[in-house]
Order: sequence, then C-alpha cells, then structure tokens
Amino acid sequence: MKAVTWHGKRDVRVEEVSDPAIKEPTDAIIKVTTTAICGSDLHLYEVLGPFIAEGDILGHEPMGIVEEVGADVGQIKPGDRVVIPFNISCGHCHMCGMKLFAQCETTQVRDHGMGAALFGYTKLYGEVPGGQAEYLRVPQAQFGPIKVPEGPPDERFVYLSDVLPTSWQAVDYADIPDGGSVTVFGLGPIGQMSARIAKHLGYRVIGVDGVQERLAMARRYGVEVLDASATPDVAEAVRELTGGRGTDSVIDAVGMEAHGSPVAKFTQTLAGLLPDAIAAPLMSHAGVDRLAALYQSIDTVRRGGTISISGVYGGMADPMPMLRIFDKGVTLRMGQAHVKRWIDDLMPLVTDDADPLGVMDLATHRLPLDQAPHGYEIFQKKREGAVKVLLNP
Repeated sequence: MKAVTWHGKRDVRVEEVSDPAIKEPTDAIIKVTTTAICGSDLHLYEVLGPFIAEGDILGHEPMGIVEEVGADVGQIKPGDRVVIPFNISCGHCHMCGMKLFAQCETTQVRDHGMGAALFGYTKLYGEVPGGQAEYLRVPQAQFGPIKVPEGPPDERFVYLSDVLPTSWQAVDYADIPDGGSVTVFGLGPIGQMSARIAKHLGYRVIGVDGVQERLAMARRYGVEVLDASATPDVAEAVRELTGGRGTDSVIDAVGMEAHGSPVAKFTQTLAGLLPDAIAAPLMSHAGVDRLAALYQSIDTVRRGGTISISGVYGGMADPMPMLRIFDKGVTLRMGQAHVKRWIDDLMPLVTDDADPLGVMDLATHRLPLDQAPHGYEIFQKKREGAVKVLLNP
C-alpha cells in the first residue's frame, strides 16, 4: 500500500509499504477514505525528529471503511463506516472508566512515562503506524472506532478523529462563565473550531492570529478578531475590549512553535541539527518550547480566569512566570483530548444538515495522498491560504 513516511526534517514521502494485518484479536483493519494533516504533524515535520524513526508512517486523523476485524471485536463489522480517534484506548481500564481516555492504562507508553498511545506519533507515544495511508491497523478496535452514518461526505465526520473533540475539550476546560468571554490564540484548525464551538454555546469570542486567511475565516462565524501582526500589545488590546479586565478565559491553540520566541526557536533549530542521541535528551529535559502564545495568554486572561491549553508543548524545563500566574489566581487546564468523551456532544452537530459548526467550511485543500509532501509544505509555511489539508488515498 501507499503511505506517508517520515525521512527527516521537512522530508516526508509517499512510499510503498507493507499492508497492515490483524495481530491481536482486538484489532481491525480499515480502508482509509479520508485522512488529514494535523498541526501536531507539523511538529514532527519541523521539531520532533529525534523521537521518530526514518520510514515511520504518519497521521492520526483518519476515517474509512472496515475491511476486517479480530475475533474479540464485536462493536463494528466489515463494511461499517468509521472514524478513528487519534488516541488508542481500551475502554475498560481505571482511566477509561473515568473517561480519561488519553491516559488509558492499557496503552500507556510506560517506557517513556507517557500517556495513551497515539497513531503515527513518535516513539514517545508508541510508534504506532499512522493513518496517512491506504490502510490502517486499528488496535483496541473493540472500543475505539466511532461508527458514522452512510450518505454525507467524509468531511462531515473526519474531524471527529481529533479536531472537534480537541476543540470541544478546549472550550470545556476553559470554564467560561455563563455569558462570559474567551480569547482564542491561534486560528488554525483547532482555534477555528474552538472559536465556533464557543460561539455556538453562547460566549463572546475574540480570535488572535497574524494570518489574514485565518482571520477572515473566523470572521465568517461571528468571531471578533485581532491581527497579531498589526497589534503591538495583544493583551492590552483585549483589555481595551473588555472593560480593562481581559477575557474570562483564554484558549492557547498555538503550542510549542509560537512566533515571537527567538531563543527557543534557536534551541529547536539547534536540536534539529544534532544527532538524535544528543538531541532527544536535550528536548526531553530542556526548555525548548516557544512560549510567546502562552505568555500572552497569561497576560490576557482576567484575574481569577482560566487558561485552557490545547496546543502541544514538549519541553521539560520551560520557564514559567509563576509570580504572575499565582498573583492573578489563574487556573491552567490542558492535555490530550479524551476523544470519545465528547462524541455524544458532537455527533448531533455533525449530523445536522444545517452544519452549525461549519465542518464543511474548514478544509482549504483536498489532495490525493500522493501530494501529501506538498500539503505538509503549504500547511507548515502557511502558503496558498492553507488552514486545513485533507488527503484522499
């Protein structure tokens, strides 16, 4: 089969690899019909090379048709149309019982002290072959796959794999009070959907980004926007819009590669030039995240407010302004999305023909799998108006 494989910094290729096969009675094989490039994939493309092996198959946002199931899989059958959550969870361990599916004790990657395994995402998360491929082996298929109805296009459902649950959790974790306000930093796919969900739930939303196409997309959904490239002090601009206080909540949908962090950017670049044996410990134990968006979030949120972090961070010794956080009484909530926890909230919205979250207005590029390297390039460089790239095997 064809699959998108990693070969080095900014070097992904579409290659012929072995077809996946059932290995455990809880496995399934799906034929992928649509898969997506995630903002988190760009961290692999740019920064996290020391934790990934040449030839690893990328991707964690797939959907498709069930081809085969193992003996212990009863909830799906061949021919079913399914979306695959990006995190792999068993559904029956202690953490899954608490609906903390991203911390599943069955699939935790204990060798690295990490949570539940993820598709297509480094040795830290199990090095499980990913879903930017023609076929995908799905472990823990007795629980994970999400059945979706026949008929509507894949675009209605594919974001249930990651984008929508991550965004819903970001808004939930933001703990916005009734009639309250939230600033969303970063208007990529997660920021766009976080802003739309917050608007759908009745909150005032201010979106911050420096890319004009992203600002225009957010405006279409009633989001107030601030152009970060033309606003010298975003936090002060938000306070001016909110009676001098700042918004009740902030969502950081940017993460470890924020603009405006030159020292950390240099550290990331340096790590990318070092041998993996040296770079991996550096990135595991040093402060390598570009924290500009997080610092702005801390400055922007009102006193006693909540910051919800959905952007991925990877450093272990990042400097944090603890005095500022403590003095303002800020609550921080974060983590990988517990995908299946939020599906009951989201399914009625994606099956609604009125498309209240605008899922049909998020992808800017739909490419055949063979053009995945081009998709990565334009998404990473924010060219050609790329906001979300879908791939069709």
